[in-house]
Amino acid sequence: MTIGTKPVALITGASSGMGKDFALRLLSEGYTVYGAARRTERMQDIVAGGGVALAMDVTDDATMVAGVDRIIQEQGRIDVLINNAGYGQMGALEDVPIDVARRQIEVNLIGVGRVTQLCLPHMRARKFGKIINVSSIGGKCAFPMAGWYHASKFALEGYSDSLRMEVRPFGIDVIVIEPGGTDSEWFPVAIAGLEQYSAKNAYASLVMAIQNSPSWKRKMPAPKVITDLVIKALRVKTPRTRYYGAAGAGLILFLRHVLSDRMYDRLIMTQYK
Repeated sequence: MTIGTKPVALITGASSGMGKDFALRLLSEGYTVYGAARRTERMQDIVAGGGVALAMDVTDDATMVAGVDRIIQEQGRIDVLINNAGYGQMGALEDVPIDVARRQIEVNLIGVGRVTQLCLPHMRARKFGKIINVSSIGGKCAFPMAGWYHASKFALEGYSDSLRMEVRPFGIDVIVIEPGGTDSEWFPVAIAGLEQYSAKNAYASLVMAIQNSPSWKRKMPAPKVITDLVIKALRVKTPRTRYYGAAGAGLILFLRHVLSDRMYDRLIMTQYK
């Protein structure tokens, strides 16, 4: 076993977007970084920066077990787990096939739970660890045509709250990151699902309104704005339980907090007329 002195971080969903940005930034901050994703060929910049590319699919238990085992064998510990793997499944709730909906929950929630289960015994043994769950403002605020995505992220918020209370006595922090819109693969993947399942049926007019909405067409901030929040959380002894940032995050969370359900519904739907 080769045990280094640098803090060790495991980041899922590290092949693109925020996950890749997290990995590259943590490398520059002096961490030993294991980037995990299905597309290992897209993590060569992480490898070039001194990190390790792990082949991991958060719907495939064997790859998760093998990945965590490798880190423990090579480093002896995992200090930071960033559960970032996820995507947005769009389409009307009436239209999205249940097997597609099930995969959304499997990736965005169950995968988080399983990787966390595998890391926790090693964190508890050392009485230290930081678990960062990348949720979304979509875990607090819902929009039409993204119901299964919201279901997965609302569930992740509740999961994280329970986990935080359970593991705090062992010196482990649980931190939720709630991004707004960022420049990533999320939007093209989500729009593809929207068009596939709901663009030619009873919900076609709403699909068209969403596609034409200015909020969907504006330039989104780079992932760095969220990476800065992650670094902020890691640098302090007692991090906040939640951090939010990027396009529209603060305003939308505030409005959802102060408006009634029906007022919020009306406000959102006026954006799609």
